[in-house]
Amino acid sequence: MRKTLSQFLMALCLVFFADAAWAALDASTALEVLKRNDCTKCHSTQKSKNGPAYVKVAQKYKGDPKAEEKLFKHLTSNPKVKLADGTEEEHKKTDFKNDDDLREFIRWILSL
Repeated sequence: MRKTLSQFLMALCLVFFADAAWAALDASTALEVLKRNDCTKCHSTQKSKNGPAYVKVAQKYKGDPKAEEKLFKHLTSNPKVKLADGTEEEHKKTDFKNDDDLREFIRWILSL
């Protein structure tokens, strides 16, 4: 029940906080991608979990002209990441249909 509620809330966040760049992917596709990649296990739009909230990621990279490339590399190369509890693990490689969809997702994160 809690997992279903969490997924529903994430879908609502995607619908309400999405900008034009994200519009190419509809909310149901976005939710499916987030679930398939287990993104909501460690991230949410507004609140930090084991990983940073997407709004914190956007703040970190605000004004960085290489932000999109840095996040693209991060999401495609399995880097070691430090979790909130101090442990480290490999960040899961994302499973997008193509690089353009991943870049749209990255631009959505950066727009928050």
